[in-house]
Amino acid sequence: MHYLLIGIGLGLGAGLAPGPLLALVVTTSLARGFGAGVRVALSPLVTDSIMIALSVLLVRELPARAGGGLGVVGGLYVVWLGVESLRDKPVEIEVADRPDPLRRGVLVNLLSPHPWLFWLTVGGPIAVAAWGESPLSSVAFVVGFFTVMIGTKVVIAAVVAGSRRAFTVTGLHRAYRVAGSLLLLTGVVLTLEFGATLLAR
Repeated sequence: MHYLLIGIGLGLGAGLAPGPLLALVVTTSLARGFGAGVRVALSPLVTDSIMIALSVLLVRELPARAGGGLGVVGGLYVVWLGVESLRDKPVEIEVADRPDPLRRGVLVNLLSPHPWLFWLTVGGPIAVAAWGESPLSSVAFVVGFFTVMIGTKVVIAAVVAGSRRAFTVTGLHRAYRVAGSLLLLTGVVLTLEFGATLLAR
């Protein structure tokens, strides 16, 4: 349950946090409707599987102390993401017809440094630590994260596509503040948790 809650918290923060993928979800939903926005939102299922595999393999080869240190760095990175979400302005909305939404989403996610940094410094260490407790805990973390992150982006796509004429960025800006606060809190918890593990070794 502990790792499931961490996955849900990180997933909600990542789903609402400003970034290239969220901007693409919004612009695609405005230009081409809900279905195209959903295809963009699903792109992490393609890209993040590669990132998870690489990050878990890397973290598992590291000494235990190094893994704990990486977790602390990851927690601080999440704190930084939260601060950036609180400071960022809403994304600029450009309505443009862009083909192959899933492929564009995959490309944007692969080229963005944020998901790589997340899985190398946050997701990977958490998944390995959860696996050490039980395989089910690790699965719960990953499933909770993806379900909430993608679900949040799908909801945003539905709202944007359903109210194209009346849509403003004010609601999205408020969502950024919620995401920033959640990421900030989760980052502090992760930093303290991995820090305590590091000091105990």
